[in-house]
Formats: sequence, structure tokens, C-alpha cells
Amino acid sequence: MSQKVLITGGTGLIGSRLTEMLLEKGCEVAYLSRRASEARGVKMYPWDPAKGSLAEEAIRGADSIIHLAGAGVADERWTAGRKKEILESRTQSSRLLYEALQRTPHRVKTFLSASAIGMYGADRGEELLTETSPAGDDFLAEVTKAWEGAVQPVAGLGIRTVLLRIGIVLSEKGGALAKMAQPVRLGAGAPLGSGKQWVSWIHVDDLCRMFLYALENPEVQGAYNAVAPEPATNEALTKGIAEVLGKPLFLPNVPAFALKLAIGEMAVSVLGSAKVSSQKITRAGFTYQYPGLNPALRHLLG
Repeated sequence: MSQKVLITGGTGLIGSRLTEMLLEKGCEVAYLSRRASEARGVKMYPWDPAKGSLAEEAIRGADSIIHLAGAGVADERWTAGRKKEILESRTQSSRLLYEALQRTPHRVKTFLSASAIGMYGADRGEELLTETSPAGDDFLAEVTKAWEGAVQPVAGLGIRTVLLRIGIVLSEKGGALAKMAQPVRLGAGAPLGSGKQWVSWIHVDDLCRMFLYALENPEVQGAYNAVAPEPATNEALTKGIAEVLGKPLFLPNVPAFALKLAIGEMAVSVLGSAKVSSQKITRAGFTYQYPGLNPALRHLLG
């Protein structure tokens, strides 16, 4: 697979691993980036979604676009300003790409965009959620609906458009796993809230392989849940981390009220339950390297 792939959000957790995989496959990779610094083997083009500016030669030179840009949902407390940034970083960047594709002569055939299982709402209990499940109505669901709504017009330009609704990404380089493993390493790990809430997770390598699969297979289009086939409860995830790290779990569960005090409204994203199905992408022919939680944790933390 030799093609020119333009990535937004390429320096993040997913983008940097995906870049490695694309380069290994012989692809040329370029970034749209607000930072001028060069990444190894990657050409940088400037853009600023908030100001509506983008280097059009980036669009002219691309065969495919992978859109990952967006402010981190769990990086800071959700103040009114931060919520605005979480929303606008996704919608403004998506609209800017659509407008650039509309007005610039290009040869882009495929547009892959990150989305999120937040679409279904923070707490759906035991319900098994598929791509046709109704959307939620909380903050993250509203953000995800607006995000996908800003990407959808790209399909109207005759470009194959794929939305990957990403679950909790497990990576040794940071993100949720690093945050959960830290207290366990210090002997202070404990399940959160009841511990019975479902966590729909995915190994970062499987997620990046899913992006590659969507890139290479023209029959893949529309929305797909990007989660492992075996969701786990928060308790099973915490115990799995402790087991791989060889650490005991002595403490009682962290009560929900304490989490709400500590991190505010963002607590819904860890206390809520989302049991999400991966059947649609599996039926499309994708196979997982890490379908089960314990092998994934052993690979990342072992």
C-alpha cells in the first residue's frame, strides 16, 4: 500500500503510532499541524482551525486524509471554556477540511475520521450498543453528534468517508492505562464507583490496524465501533492491571462522590457504563491481535 496520507492530530497518542505503521507500509505521511517542528519522515503543513487557515498544497498532495485532531477529553477539568474547546477543536477542524476539499483541486479518495463511543451517552448500563443504537444526550454525546455532523458533508463530495467510534484506548505511552496503572504501582489502586460499569476498550495497535484496514478496503464506509470484542468491567480492568504489575489491591472501591469532588462533571466518563459491540467491523473482515483484556495488558505493561 503506497499512498500519500495526510493526518491531523498526528503527534498524539494514536497519530504517532499510526504514523509508524503507515511508514512501515511504504506510505508517504504528511501532517497538518499548528506546530512547525518536523517529525521524522513526515512533511509538516501549517493549519489553524480556529482561524480557518490551512495550507492547500497539503490537500492537493494527498490520496487519503485521516482526521484525528481534537482537544483531549480527559486532560483537564471541564470548565465552560474547556468544554467549548473540546467541541470546537473537533467541529471547526472538520468543517475546515470539508471546505478545503470543496474548493481545492485534489485526488483524495478516502477520508477517515476519529469519532467516539461517547456518541451513545455516558451511562447505558447493561445495554449492548451497536452503531444503530440511539445517541445519548449528555455533553460527550452532544460533542460527538456535532463532530460526526461536521464530517458527514465530506461524503457528499463523493469521497469514501469512515467514522471510527473509538473506545478507551490502551497504550503504554499514556492515556487511560497510564492513569489507571499509576495508583496500582503505588499500592493504591482500586476500582471506581461500583466497579461493575462496562469499559469498552481497545489496544492502540488494534485501533491503528483498524484505521489501516479501513484505508485499504473500499467496501468499509460509514460508522464503526472501534472497540475490542470483549468489553470489561472497571473492576476487571483494575484487577487485570494489578495482576500484570504483580501488585495487590487492598483498598475499597473509590466512591462515586469522591470522584465527582475530585474531577467534577468529567466523573461521568469513568462512572458510566458503555457496553459497545464490535460486531460490525468484525463482519467487515477485520481481525484483532488483542481481542482479550489480559493478553492486551500483558503486552502493554508486562
